[in-house]
Formats: sequence, structure tokens, C-alpha cells
Amino acid sequence: MSLDVVDLREFYGRPLGSAVRRLLTRRIRARWRNVQGAQLVGLGFAVPYIGMFRGEAGCVGALMPATQGALVWPTGDQVQSVLVEEAMLPLGDASLDRLLAVHCLEATERSGPLLREIWRVLKPEGRLLLVVPNRRGVWARLDMTPFGHGRPYSRGQLGAAAQRCLVHAPGMDGRALYAAH
Repeated sequence: MSLDVVDLREFYGRPLGSAVRRLLTRRIRARWRNVQGAQLVGLGFAVPYIGMFRGEAGCVGALMPATQGALVWPTGDQVQSVLVEEAMLPLGDASLDRLLAVHCLEATERSGPLLREIWRVLKPEGRLLLVVPNRRGVWARLDMTPFGHGRPYSRGQLGAAAQRCLVHAPGMDGRALYAAH
């Protein structure tokens, strides 16, 4: 079962979603300390995370897959979100410095075309952050969170999928969410 933007927005509006957002925001910021002037896009449901880069990055936008639906983002400002077909992003070749994919890869039926499209729009020195559920993690088993839906990945599966699609993935060792015993 794939979640839509209403389900995702509701999750992030609850206390558990707020806690997840705080934890992931710290991890994302640790990876992307300086985005000054960068062309940065969130793909999937990345709006809880990309807002922190507004005013710093040269351009920030949200690409929301048609399979999930789209929300107006940001509210009360010039809209920077658009509904897209995930394998046909409305961007030029090598046009992005940073791409953050959240609630995206695990929800797609065809990861290969999605990853190839990401590769196409990233500049050669561009950076990609994929937030996906870990196959062996507790979060992938909790269907009360978005991380319990779709296809979870092991580190090896994620690396192999990226490599097949020409995406260089040197830093795929990060884990952001843990369940305390």
C-alpha cells in the first residue's frame, strides 16, 4: 500500500512524526552543511526537510510524484511544488546540485527508471541523499509510520540499485532512525 500526501502530512503533524523530522533534519544537515547558492530539490515527500534550506540555497523546490499526489508548498508564499511523473522529471540534464529523495524510492514500482532520472538531473558533482527504510530496521516493520510502507532496502540492495543506474554511492553507511530498547 502506497501512502499519499494526506497520510504523510498527517504523520508529520503528529508527535512521532515531529520527532522523526527533528532526527532526520539533523542527519540531513550534517551531510549537507553548506548549500549556499545550490540548486536543491526534494523528491517524494521531502517538504518536512527541504524548508530548512530556503534562504540559503539558490533555489529550493519540491517534486511530488503523481502516485502520491501533491500539496501546495510552501503555504502562504510563492508555490515551489509541482506534481511530476517520477521517471520524467521536468528538469534539464545536469541541472541540480542537491537532490533529497524521501518517501520516494521505496514507494516506486520501478526503481531503475527513477534512479536513472535522478542521475540525469544531477550535475556530475551533485549530491543525492536517499531516505529509505532499512530492510532489517524496526521502522520498516511499523506500518503506523511511512517507513513501514513500500519496499525496504538493505544496504547491499540500495548500493546495487544505485550502481546499475550509474549513481555513485560512496556514503551509504548512514542510519538515522533507531528504536531504543
